[in-house]
Amino acid sequence: MKKTICIAVIAVVFVTGNALGQTVQKITLQEAINIAVENNYQLKQAENNLELADANILNSMADFLPSINGSSTASRGVGRTFNSNTGQIEDNPNNSFSMSVSASMPIFMGFQNINGLRNSQQTKISREESLKRAKESLIFTTATNFLQVILTRELLEIDKENLATSIKQLEQVQAQVEVGSRAAVDLYNQQAQVANDELTITQRENTLSINELQLIRQLQIDPLGNYEFVNPKAGVENVITMDYDLEALISEALVGRADIRSEEASIEALKYSLYATQGNILPSLTFSTSLSTSWDERIKEAGVNFNDQFFDQNIYRSFRLNLSIPIFNNLDRKYSIQSSKIQLKNAKLTLDNSKLEVVQEVTQAYNDYVSYKKQKEATAKSLFASEKAFETQQERYNVGASTLIELSQAQATYTTAQSNYTQVLYNLIFQEKLLDYYLGKLSEQNITF
Repeated sequence: MKKTICIAVIAVVFVTGNALGQTVQKITLQEAINIAVENNYQLKQAENNLELADANILNSMADFLPSINGSSTASRGVGRTFNSNTGQIEDNPNNSFSMSVSASMPIFMGFQNINGLRNSQQTKISREESLKRAKESLIFTTATNFLQVILTRELLEIDKENLATSIKQLEQVQAQVEVGSRAAVDLYNQQAQVANDELTITQRENTLSINELQLIRQLQIDPLGNYEFVNPKAGVENVITMDYDLEALISEALVGRADIRSEEASIEALKYSLYATQGNILPSLTFSTSLSTSWDERIKEAGVNFNDQFFDQNIYRSFRLNLSIPIFNNLDRKYSIQSSKIQLKNAKLTLDNSKLEVVQEVTQAYNDYVSYKKQKEATAKSLFASEKAFETQQERYNVGASTLIELSQAQATYTTAQSNYTQVLYNLIFQEKLLDYYLGKLSEQNITF
């Protein structure tokens, strides 16, 4: 109830804005898709995650490089010590300064750095494919909402034409009643028909307002703006049906779907993650070196100056090879390996299920498309026949050979046939784009119709 009230309030705001003469912004389907892609926050988040994947690759590459650290220390000691030469306790403050540089280079880390880099690379591929699929989903949803707006507007035009016909018929009946050639009941029936047609238009206009609001929300543009969504009517009227092969469609979808490729890349990333975890049970070898020097005030008092201490006598160099062999680590490594294996198994199960869903989606979309092709032929025949029947009934009624009820039924049948044919045309376009979406080949370039 609250949602309905909110939509109604916004619809009133739209009407008020139109009345105030706001500039109308015309939006084509292509422009709507571009706006949606530019404004959608989920795509922006996916792009941010992709940037993070790049940073993770750089970080993994840095694991092959040495780590270098420098440090320096300055100190002053204050205290009393015993002087053995004089036999007295004396104040003995002391100042000192030291500096060191150390470097550590991994030589063998159980292939953890190599597998870590490959894991990062596959993670980036997975996120790239996820971003692509997210964009495809956004394009499809936007096109669907846009198509619904246009379809509802087309149905509204049919309803208005039907109302105009009913009003014209009402004028004719009223004139005939006035001259006594028709019964008054025909007038009342036709007045009721006009009222019903007006109600239908009111309901359709409300549906159109709701559909436009949904599209505006999808585009994330100002809901108080005044927009006109351009009808690509020529493309709809000239829709060409295609003959598809179901097996070829399924094969294409399993290869081309970005979400499937994303899951496959995630599995590869988990494999390398498992290899890196297994590397924890292997020995590791590290080379390190350091250089340090210092200066001490007490040595200076013995006649050795700062330069001699710091740049010559107190320099210390070291070179080390460190071999680490894991023996027992509270089963932490074993648990980590087992956890990585289970994650990999679950990812493979998810991929298998996703492939089954792809097969089901493509099969259903294909069957619906074939059904709509048949419906197009049937509704075209129905439209032609109902139009002729209505014209015939109109002529017969004009000469008094038909009743108003028969004429109203023929008119209703003709209006229904118009609506059915229009809906089938749009459903065909929608189904074709749905197939493209399920095949993973939907883009901004092939969305037009």
